[in-house]
Amino acid sequence: MKTDLAEAVVVERTLNAPVARVWKALTDVDQMRHWYFDLKEFKSKVGFEFEFVVEHEGNSYHHLCRVADVIPEKKIAYTWRYKGEPGDSLVTFELFGEDDKTRLKLTHTGIETFPKTPAYARKNFEAGWTTIIGSELKQFVEKGASKS
Repeated sequence: MKTDLAEAVVVERTLNAPVARVWKALTDVDQMRHWYFDLKEFKSKVGFEFEFVVEHEGNSYHHLCRVADVIPEKKIAYTWRYKGEPGDSLVTFELFGEDDKTRLKLTHTGIETFPKTPAYARKNFEAGWTTIIGSELKQFVEKGASKS
């Protein structure tokens, strides 16, 4: 039997921006829309529910999320599931200050509970989070870091 840890997708990156800047990018809905998804609303408050729809290769994925844990400027976690599909997962962002840089660790556990179809393949989550964290978020916070 595999444990959740064995199935977890983990993406770590060092961002050339201070923790406060990265935290704001992770929790401010206006900033999130630039690098993440088009969210109507987001609050870094335990119990806050949010949703968004992603169109990918002709399919529509309706994400339903609920904030599960918040430690300001250190950690935010939320449940992540799909409307009308079985499965429940947890996405956790952890921040570690390293001088004027931030090491971000994203862990997505529970993806093995999603349907066993190509759309929910582990490699898709790995590729998606690698792009979101390693490219989109990285560029967003590093571009803004020089202006602060």
